[in-house]
Amino acid sequence: MHTPAHAHRPQENTAACGPGVSPTRVPRERAGAARELLLRDGAVTLTGHANTSDALVVAAAQVIGHRLREVYPHRVRTSHDGGAVHLHADSFDLVVDIGGVPHRRRHPDEDFVLVQCVRPPLHGGDSFALDAYAFVDALATTDPALHTFLHDSDVDLYGAWADLRGLPARPRVGRHVEFTRTGRRVARRTDHIRTQLARLNDAVHGVEPSLPRFRLDEGDILVLDNYRCWHGRDGHTGERTVRILTARSTDAG
Repeated sequence: MHTPAHAHRPQENTAACGPGVSPTRVPRERAGAARELLLRDGAVTLTGHANTSDALVVAAAQVIGHRLREVYPHRVRTSHDGGAVHLHADSFDLVVDIGGVPHRRRHPDEDFVLVQCVRPPLHGGDSFALDAYAFVDALATTDPALHTFLHDSDVDLYGAWADLRGLPARPRVGRHVEFTRTGRRVARRTDHIRTQLARLNDAVHGVEPSLPRFRLDEGDILVLDNYRCWHGRDGHTGERTVRILTARSTDAG
């Protein structure tokens, strides 16, 4: 029997907390308010949805509305006594060949991600989110060289240049901070970071302890602007299960 998250939820900081984000909890009936908060803060938590995979698709339609272009196959992720997950974004570039016909299963310009709590852990597992726009802008003062690198240097975002061993690959090359054709700003954070990005890792990991924590109740859906906000979670004991759905809007590249 799990204790409801609201019974032991950490204090959610509604005041400015550097680049940290504390998503406001909004009932599913208030879709308009959720859209406004997502635009303002880069993240919002929807409450009151059924604990089903269909709810993720409904929530995507609610918060993105007529700008919803495409949703991708939802994923179920279960961890047992899991370790911490560092700040990251959820975009991925995946095309598979099915009977000689290429099918895109994930898209590098997924600009929204929805995470539904299926089963909260017994202890721990608090989530945290970072406003990557604010974080990157601050680097102009705290680490100008890294700020310049993120804006001006092309990198292989998904690691295809390393350890190929002769296998064919089409690298996804881009910059960590850039803009789409429609003017949307993208702040990327990928798992395959080259040695020249060691300072970025240090800076990102260093800010994590100071970020406000928040918990999700069973069925809650965390919606994130995947271009703007990075997210992670603390380690936990017991089993934790979430459903994840990524989506692309008409504002994406």
